[in-house]
Amino acid sequence: MRTSDIQIRDPFVVLENDTYYLFGSTDKDIWKSRAVGFDFYTSDTGLTSFEGPFPAFRPAADFWSETNFWAPEVHRVNDAYYMFATFKPKEGRRGTAILKSDAGIRGPYQPWSLTAAGVPGPVTPAEWECLDGTFFIERGKPYLIFCHEWQQVGDGQICAMPLTDDLRQAAASAEGEGASTALPKILFRASEAPWAYPLKGRAPGSYVTDGPFMHRTKDGALLLLWSSFGEDGRYCIGAARSQDGTLAGPWIQPPEPLYSADGGHGMLFHGKDGALYLAIHTPNKTPFERPIFVAITESGGTITAQTGKIIS
Repeated sequence: MRTSDIQIRDPFVVLENDTYYLFGSTDKDIWKSRAVGFDFYTSDTGLTSFEGPFPAFRPAADFWSETNFWAPEVHRVNDAYYMFATFKPKEGRRGTAILKSDAGIRGPYQPWSLTAAGVPGPVTPAEWECLDGTFFIERGKPYLIFCHEWQQVGDGQICAMPLTDDLRQAAASAEGEGASTALPKILFRASEAPWAYPLKGRAPGSYVTDGPFMHRTKDGALLLLWSSFGEDGRYCIGAARSQDGTLAGPWIQPPEPLYSADGGHGMLFHGKDGALYLAIHTPNKTPFERPIFVAITESGGTITAQTGKIIS
């Protein structure tokens, strides 16, 4: 099927063995209906057409969540594949959980992560409203980078939290606190970006953070892509840069977004041609969202979207 016919939010692309795998939020109505699971699409040719959908995850009858299956991303770690995704527990707050596949990138993926209490569920703090966790390794240590939701804190936050080496639970912090008490580190708040504007019709100071994704440029700069809303209410993507090249930052926000044409929740991947692409969904309205791939150039530790070179 043509890429332009695929309804998907939060697209995440993996190129493996010369095949593109396209994951994302694939339920027809991710907001209100009971969730079905996560699907993926494949392409052995290019980015303009895919085959599928194929099931990657279907919850068992006793799975701890029934709604808000959002933003899956897949990473290979050693000989297994891990899916980081958002779920709303039947009892409790929304958060990021981790699924695992020992059978290859196609899955099936099975529940893997445990809460601080040691039961199956999200690894993010139980008392926090969280979403859109992404995976990052710094100096050999695994981290979850995620959003602490504006709905709870007003000014949305991007946070970092260490994980155990088996990617199953939150780990003790660098200060040696126990996993059950250690608080994630706030990297920055949405209002720190000049291009981000508060939500209209909401309480004053309501700024969204969505879709973080880490990228190390060929020049060694550490960038953090994330989404919010611009002056005209359109969904946008920014690319914050770490001043010292580490998670600790501080993080510098550019004056303008990387992409501002009502598209967001982006990630970067290299295509078969070796070029760098930004995968996003646009427009930001259900059921019309579709994946597009925007050519990206890197220079001097920064990235630029080539909006004249879009694959859809």
